[in-house]
Amino acid sequence: MRIMLSLFFLVTVQCLYAQQITYYKDIEPIIHTNCAPCHRPDKAAPFSLLTYEDVSKRVSFIKDVVQSRFMPPWKADNKYVHFVNDRSLSQKDIDLIVKWIDNKAPEGKKPANDTFENANLLNTSYNRKPDLVLKMKDSFLVKGDRLERFIVFKIPFELKDSANVEAIEFFSNNEKLVHHANYEVHTVLDSSVDIYNTADLINLTEDDRSKFAQYEPYRKTITYYGGWIPGSSYETFPKDFGWVMPKRGVILLTVHYAPQSKDAESICGVNLFFKNTPIKRTVKIISIGSGGIGEHEISPSPFYIPANKIKTFTLDVTNPGEDFSIMDVWPHMHYIGKEFTAYLTTLNGDTIHLVHIPNWDFRWQEIYRFQHLIRVPKGSTLHIIGTYDNTADNPMNPFNPPQTIWSFGDMRSTDEMMTLMMVFLPYEKGDENIVLQK
Repeated sequence: MRIMLSLFFLVTVQCLYAQQITYYKDIEPIIHTNCAPCHRPDKAAPFSLLTYEDVSKRVSFIKDVVQSRFMPPWKADNKYVHFVNDRSLSQKDIDLIVKWIDNKAPEGKKPANDTFENANLLNTSYNRKPDLVLKMKDSFLVKGDRLERFIVFKIPFELKDSANVEAIEFFSNNEKLVHHANYEVHTVLDSSVDIYNTADLINLTEDDRSKFAQYEPYRKTITYYGGWIPGSSYETFPKDFGWVMPKRGVILLTVHYAPQSKDAESICGVNLFFKNTPIKRTVKIISIGSGGIGEHEISPSPFYIPANKIKTFTLDVTNPGEDFSIMDVWPHMHYIGKEFTAYLTTLNGDTIHLVHIPNWDFRWQEIYRFQHLIRVPKGSTLHIIGTYDNTADNPMNPFNPPQTIWSFGDMRSTDEMMTLMMVFLPYEKGDENIVLQK
């Protein structure tokens, strides 16, 4: 009888141990998937969350921000469209984290090979070394004068051969300096065009902007356009999808440096990951709205927001050509943006939701990826609606007291924009059934 009781007690203890929520068994996968992309050394977040030690000393803070859904930041309305790269936590995950913290945050047994921790210690979010690293020629001094700056860096390249791109990732030695970045990959196969004898950078904030004209010979053919904002990581393409990195060309990397209180050195560039399989379907980029197609059709016109007013603008653009499929969307506004909505209406009267940001936050933008390719039939109309709050009640308003704000299709964040960029490709039968991944 005593032996039976001992066995029962041992089995009970083992079952309770197996059911106990521990960091390595339950919490680490959540943290590394949803938090670690930003919370790593040199990234945008103020501290790292790569290890148990990192997490355990901030459990009270973590409990507060996940319960309030303040973190991880995710601004899209999931009831409108649920994107595959949704970074927000499910209620199940939140409850699990809170229960773990309330139970004194047990560590559990660390795996002999902690794949999560090892992967995030790489100098890339893509979990393998890049095949090509292209970066600005010299470091750039970001002055600590509390002024934002827009700098275009020219990165010329010449390769042995073209390459099929599987993923591309912006990187920086200090993402805390960077508000966002855009990169244009331009093919320049004409050897008579010198890709080296022009300026290595142009300061769009303090230089004469006419200097940008020297880059125009490079911009006759754009191969790819992408970007980075806090919270995002790499851009990747499904099997058979992607684009071809040319043998010769120029990357024009535009970096928006946030205001800083002290001087700091910045080094930025892009990591490229190649694949051996062929690119059967080439992705393309289109920009619609201010700074893109339909800029002068935004209504009401002109595009400006008077001081102390809340104002809504609309843009309707019809697809006159063949059907195409959308993979990603990237909505864009500036400081006084309040709400952003984009949807399609077809000739059959169907409505297709694209994206809704109910509470716009200039600090947290995203490139949103659909769960499936979205077909845009010929004759469909894209509708964009943007609402702006130029009142003193808007804590993000750059002016105090409020001033009239215009849109000049420019990158100055104290102006305004209403833009939707889309990654797309020509439609093929069955696209709606293609499942996309993060």
